Amino acid sequence: MTGILCIHGFTGGTYEVEPLSEHLMNHTDWKVEMVALPGHGTTKELSLHEVGHKEWIEAAEEAYERMARECSHIYVIGFSMGGMIASHLAAKYGADKLVLLSASGKYLNWKLLTQEAWQYMKKYMSGDIVEDYNKLRKEKKGKVPFRAFLEFKKCVDYTKKSLPAVSCPVFIIQGIQDSMVPHRTVKYLHKHLGSENQKMVLFDESRHLICHGPDIDQICTQVEEFLLEA
Repeated sequence: MTGILCIHGFTGGTYEVEPLSEHLMNHTDWKVEMVALPGHGTTKELSLHEVGHKEWIEAAEEAYERMARECSHIYVIGFSMGGMIASHLAAKYGADKLVLLSASGKYLNWKLLTQEAWQYMKKYMSGDIVEDYNKLRKEKKGKVPFRAFLEFKKCVDYTKKSLPAVSCPVFIIQGIQDSMVPHRTVKYLHKHLGSENQKMVLFDESRHLICHGPDIDQICTQVEEFLLEA
């Protein structure tokens, strides 16, 4: 059996990768799972005040190990910070393929992210917004603690050390309009990934939440084709 493990980003939840994971569920007979990182999404038992990069990485490793007990082939897909964790898994466990969506290989631009979020909110209030945007309006209770940002940096610093050890085929996907992870980050990933089989696609209209942007249909098709390639 083939398994696919999808990992969301910092302060987000599984909804960030849901459109792609649902497409793969509907178009393949593979086992598809989304990892909910501790303290994220709708998790109530923990919060970002209480967990950090070690718990996020451990949760992803445990999910991979569970899937490995059932699946002979595993593909890992990671969004933003989840892309860096996915790279760590690919290096540590020898995943068969790796897909990086807006992977935060270097840093995040929080100032521009705030501006982008405000633009989305204005569109929402005026009614000029995509139909499924309500899925993205996950209320974050309270502010993200400063400690969590430090843990995010630790996570990126730790996982980027694994990039040279990634040997499987890699598909790097990035939005040109991404104001959180600059699109030039793909050059950093390409340079530091150990894989000799890398595919890279930049989408002109997509922003950071690339699975909820205007190019998602093309992304789903291209990711499916990449994973099906022998």
